[in-house]
Amino acid sequence: MLTTLKNYPATVNLLLSASLILTLARAITLPYLVIYLSGSFSLSVADIGLVIGSTLIIGSLLSLYGGFLVDRVSSYRLILALTAVFALGFLGTFVARDIWLFYGCLILINLAYAVIDIAVKSGFGSLLPVTERGEVFSIKYTLTNIGYAVGPFLGAGMAKLDISLPFLLSAGLGAGFFFIYFVWGDRGLNAADETRKTVPFLAVGKLLLQDYRLVCFTLGGLLSAVVFGQFTAYLSQYLVVTTTPESTYQIISTVVATNALMVIGLQYSIGRKISHKHLNLWLAAGLSMFMLGLAGFALSTSILLWVISMAIFTLGEIIVFPAEYMFIDKIAPDNLRGMYYGAQNLANLGAALGPVLCGVVLATQRPHYIFYMLVLFIVAGGLFYFLGASSLRAEPDKDSV
Repeated sequence: MLTTLKNYPATVNLLLSASLILTLARAITLPYLVIYLSGSFSLSVADIGLVIGSTLIIGSLLSLYGGFLVDRVSSYRLILALTAVFALGFLGTFVARDIWLFYGCLILINLAYAVIDIAVKSGFGSLLPVTERGEVFSIKYTLTNIGYAVGPFLGAGMAKLDISLPFLLSAGLGAGFFFIYFVWGDRGLNAADETRKTVPFLAVGKLLLQDYRLVCFTLGGLLSAVVFGQFTAYLSQYLVVTTTPESTYQIISTVVATNALMVIGLQYSIGRKISHKHLNLWLAAGLSMFMLGLAGFALSTSILLWVISMAIFTLGEIIVFPAEYMFIDKIAPDNLRGMYYGAQNLANLGAALGPVLCGVVLATQRPHYIFYMLVLFIVAGGLFYFLGASSLRAEPDKDSV
């Protein structure tokens, strides 16, 4: 991977560093949001879930317009402006003493992060040939997971001094990347074409709804994200109901470590092999791994079985994420990449929905029924994936506006 990074243009490496640094900043505070909201604002568990889930949903929905801006505004200026919003959002959470100000800052953080992610992926499409994009998406996902693996440890160290300090550290990382990108960023990256006819946002949105492939793949991603978007949340819910708090903590810590180590160790080597060819087969393999992993979770009675099940589940994650990116990259017109990747971000709605649905099932049915439900979501998501992928043979790769 290091050899590949050395061969990339400086602009590509700077975009990859955005994924690493900003994800690290986000991961520093995520594990402590529940504790912070409870201690600083005296919120109940239900209210905390509402705050965290709704800010993610609002940020994801607004990022669709952010994708529109990626296609219309210079990516350099957009990334710079949103990095400033990202840093100021974390600074706001550090100083906020009112829950609504804190809530607004969380929305800004999620929105800025989502749109920067869209701009980064769109930048890859304009800077690299088709044959190299699967590899760069895998590197990006590897770096993202490194950020999520390291961030909580940095946050833990800061939280021991003061529970609010992780927010200040995250703000500092955002400000640091702002300076780096201001000095070394490519000012010509995805610069707007002034000769191109401007199309209103709603008109572009209508055009996207007419793309059968995009609609199918967005629905497939949303349904599948219920399963893999926040798996630690619903596994924690399941374990709290079926085991002791001590066992829950031990198992969750172990499976999270297993997931992080496998993604960091295998994502690049496996993901680089995924190309536009045989996407159906790759998706079938990835979704099958998810289903086998879920079956393993349902049957696990020891930490070893939990680790094996998580390893299988993680293989699905390693395959499906790059395959999703490659599909969108294949069908997205050059002048609408931002909007297409913005539509893909709507899968976050499924991630936010997962813990809610699992909570309802756990409250009303036998605990292991959640795995039946999650398998159904994988089957439904896979159906939409394959409907979208199979249509590639009948429809042109690129549309135009």
